[in-house]
This record gives sequence, C-alpha cells and structure tokens, in this order.
Amino acid sequence: MLHLAPAAMFDHYLGISRLLAGQLDFRSAIRSVAAEVAHIIPHDHLDVCVLLEGGNYHTAYETGIETAWGDLAGAPVVNSPIRSLLWGEVDFLLADDAMTDPRFHFEGAFKRPIVEQSLRSRLHVPMKVQGTIIAALSCSSQRADVYTMEDIERARIIADLLTPYFFALQAAEQAQRSAIVEAEARAREEGLRQGALKLTEALEQERQRIGMDLHDQTLADLTRLARRIDRLSRNAEVAPEALEPVSRSLQHCMQDLRQIIEQAKPSVLQLFGLAQAIEHHLDRSTRDTGSGIEWGLVDETHGALERLEPTVSVALFRIAQEAINNAVRHAAPLAVMVRLEVDDDRLSIEISDDGSGLAKTRGRIGGGIDNMKTRARLISARFTTGPGHNNRGAVVRVVLPLVPHDPASGSN
Repeated sequence: MLHLAPAAMFDHYLGISRLLAGQLDFRSAIRSVAAEVAHIIPHDHLDVCVLLEGGNYHTAYETGIETAWGDLAGAPVVNSPIRSLLWGEVDFLLADDAMTDPRFHFEGAFKRPIVEQSLRSRLHVPMKVQGTIIAALSCSSQRADVYTMEDIERARIIADLLTPYFFALQAAEQAQRSAIVEAEARAREEGLRQGALKLTEALEQERQRIGMDLHDQTLADLTRLARRIDRLSRNAEVAPEALEPVSRSLQHCMQDLRQIIEQAKPSVLQLFGLAQAIEHHLDRSTRDTGSGIEWGLVDETHGALERLEPTVSVALFRIAQEAINNAVRHAAPLAVMVRLEVDDDRLSIEISDDGSGLAKTRGRIGGGIDNMKTRARLISARFTTGPGHNNRGAVVRVVLPLVPHDPASGSN
C-alpha cells in the first residue's frame, strides 16, 4: 500500500479521467491509465474483466504481465476465478496469496495464469451501472501481503472513474452489432453487391452518430467531472461529503449513456417483430424501476404486424416506447398494460396505466408527447391521449389504417 497525501491522490485520479478521453477501444483505455493506477495501487498485472451480453461469458483486457486471460474472447463466467464477484455474491475480493487461497482454486477454475505468473497478492472490485455489474477491476502483485482494505477503497474510486467510459465503449459495440444485423438483412434482400455497399454506409453512419454522441455528451460529462476533482485536489483535506457530488455526477453520466444506447435501432424489433420488441421494452422498463410494477401485453393482431413496412414498425415501436417510459418514470403506476388490435382494416396500439395521469406531468413530458404525435403523423396514423378507466391513470392510443392485403398477390 502506498501512502499518498490527499492532494497527490486526487492528482492521479484526475490523470485517469484525462487519459481516458479519446480512447476508442477497451484495450487502449486500460493501457492508457495503467501508469496512473500504479501510482495509487502498485501492481504487476492490471485488467478489466468485462461481462459479455447476457452475462454468462466474459473477456479480459489486461496490461503489465500478459496472461492467458487476455487471449480468451468469450470464456464462461462459471470457470472464472472471480466468479463470486461477477455474480454479485461478494462486494470485493482481497487475497494475501492467491497461489494458496482456496477461493481461486475450485474445480473447473481457469487459474493457470495465477500459478504461471505467481500472482500472489490480488484485489478485485466490481464495476457497476445502476447496481448492475458490467465488469470487474483487478490488480495483482507477484509479492504476497501487498494489499489492504485501504487499497480496496482506492480501487473502488478508480472503478467508478473507469465504469462510465467502459460502459460507453460497450454500448458502441452493441449498437454496431445491431447495425450489422440490419444491414446484412438488407443485403440478402437486395443482392450481395448492392447490399455490401449499404452495409458499409450503415456502419459508417452508425459509427459517426455514436462518435458524436460520445464526444458531445459523454466526454463533456467526464470533462466536468475531471474539473470537479481538480478543484477538490487543491484542498489539503477532503471531507467525505465533498465526494458526494462526484458520485452523483457519475450516476448522471451513466444514465445519459443508457439514453445513448436507447437511440440505437432495437435489435429485438429486427429479430422478433413489433409485439415482441414492445413486450421486451415493457418488461425491462418496469423491472428497472425496482418498484414491482405489474405489466401485461395482449396481441390480437392475427399476423397483421408481420406485413408492416420496417419504417412503420420502427415508428410504432418508438411511440409505444415513449408512452411506456412516460408512464413508468413520471406517473408512479401500479400496472401498465399494452393492447394491440386489428379491427376494420385498422391497427390500434393502446398503452394504459393506473398512475397519476398526464395532467400533473405535462410540463415534464410534453416534448415526448410532441415526438409521439410527429411520429404518428409521418406514418399517417391518428394519435390520441386521455384519462384511463374511471379517470384514473392515462391512455395513449395510436391508430394506423392498414392497406388491404390481397391473398392472391402472394405478397407479405
């Protein structure tokens, strides 16, 4: 453990924030900050273990001693020596000598790098976004009995600085994969030659959009955070309550990153269709609140959704998504229901809740309602809002005229 004055410590934290700016991939990000981290926590090996989509597999981005962990593109979490941390069973791992610590040597554990590189002292802390573990920060030394609980606290601060940027990089990769899926589908329909061109264009546009969002929003947030830490570093002593605004800023930054992800075209919609995409978003939105909101979706469209143009499906999904978000975030409902129906060559989507209604929150969500109206107008649909059953809650309804389907044409 190093003994540093508070001002010197904050200088190194500030250095980490500055060095992260402009890094465009996981490996360069962790390598760019390794020296500053070493000033705070000495190490022979440093890595960030990132959970892959679904949380059952992980990969490691390392610096210092290179190990076999860095060669695994998608290893099962169940075989990770730090699986208890990645599963959230423990809040940290601290080992005086991992060579003999039974926590790292269970049956099936991929512990070879610990033995081959004599990684004795080890500490690990989770990297979380709104309570969900997305990765783990790990420091290792070849000497035993190096780290203490004070190093764990320092590692948690470093993890808080790294998490927003790693979350942004993860979001960019997921959005790029979604763009690839969409572009490949178009390529199959239009032919390999023209499809390859559209694939390139779609990827470039998505890369530029994500790059602009990260630059204009994420980098700006991190810059403001770096300046705040800079001001704190000028004080000889920093009270714990002075760090509260820094933590709050990190939470805001992570929330903004979630919104950047939401702007990417939803892969669930492309893969499974409109009803499943709405159901997926409804489930996730109500679950994320942690308040036990009940929800339900009734689909009585009898296959009509499959005949919609892709642009129409996207517009309808965005309208439903915004209506669900407004209900969950602003109306404090006990239940949210979605009903999809076809009647007399008209498709209707109705989102209802039993919350506080639209009137009390109009000032906050007016922009969202305007966006829904605009999307409906662009696809020639009728959009209405009103009170729910017995004047409780609210109902958002969009009605789309359907083009008559001619079975003899054989079209879908």
